[in-house]
Amino acid sequence: MEAATLKSQRFRQEREADWKRLEDLLARFEAGNAGSLSDSEVLAIPVLYRAALSSLSLARGISLDQSLVAYLESLCTRAYFCVYGTRTTLVERIAGFFIADWRDAVRALWRETIVSTTLTLLGAVVAFVLTRAGSEWFFSFVPQELANGRTPQASAKDLGDVLFKTHDVDGLTIFSAFLFTHNAQIAILAFALGFAACLPTAFLMLYNGLMLGAFFAIYADHGLGIDFGGWALIHGTTELYAVILAGAAGFKLGWTLAFPGEKSRLDAMTEAGRQAATVMAGVVLMLAFAGLLEGFARQLITSTVARYAIAGATGAMWLLYFYAPVRLERAGGARVRG
Repeated sequence: MEAATLKSQRFRQEREADWKRLEDLLARFEAGNAGSLSDSEVLAIPVLYRAALSSLSLARGISLDQSLVAYLESLCTRAYFCVYGTRTTLVERIAGFFIADWRDAVRALWRETIVSTTLTLLGAVVAFVLTRAGSEWFFSFVPQELANGRTPQASAKDLGDVLFKTHDVDGLTIFSAFLFTHNAQIAILAFALGFAACLPTAFLMLYNGLMLGAFFAIYADHGLGIDFGGWALIHGTTELYAVILAGAAGFKLGWTLAFPGEKSRLDAMTEAGRQAATVMAGVVLMLAFAGLLEGFARQLITSTVARYAIAGATGAMWLLYFYAPVRLERAGGARVRG
């Protein structure tokens, strides 16, 4: 025991000065005083980190006391995050997401976005034409419980009341939260089902368009088509685009799983999953915004012109944000995106 203790003490005495120096530098760095470190001190951290790793390896190899091993493990862990960890603050990470990451991920899925948009529009056109040709088609596309009285048999007055009836502010918060939850579930389902060879995602995109086209047809039959467009698009330009992006992310996963290309399937799916997850993080934010528009703006603003103006403004905002060839710079000037 005395020999082991002596060996541990000698081991510590020979190296403790470097450990203490590293610990002091890490304490200053972790306290947010990295700017006070000189160039030589910054360069010393990785050198001292490697020396501490070597000491830890030796301490484990010659079975020194566990308190010393635990101390070195803690020191090396702290040094690892200092040397290899993130260099950005939370605010910078959030800014980087909105300035570059989300935008880049959406732009990279432009092919999948076109497919998702085409399926949605195809469904809308097919349902509109069939429902105008025969009203019985309406219930093939819209479940009875979802119609909520908005059927081909409803009068123009009843349908108009849905479009122009004003609501008290009380309760709109709950309504908005419900709409956000419902729409988020649809988007996440479209994304998650992409793994199944893209087919369920394609069906959801098509079916979403079918319901929209069927509703538009019955309002058009009653001379309310333009008014319905304003009512639906005031939030729909954000909501529909969010669901389309979720479908695009699902298509990306399904296609990559089936056709990984030159990369291994694991590597290809890892890259696609990271890209799709970035898109979905933004989709949730878009749906939250759409929920506010649907739960508040659509209920409180009854002017069709105003509704179209808001729809056009939000649609233009998303298109410019994602696809305009502007130069955006990350927080801290780390990189510039075109």
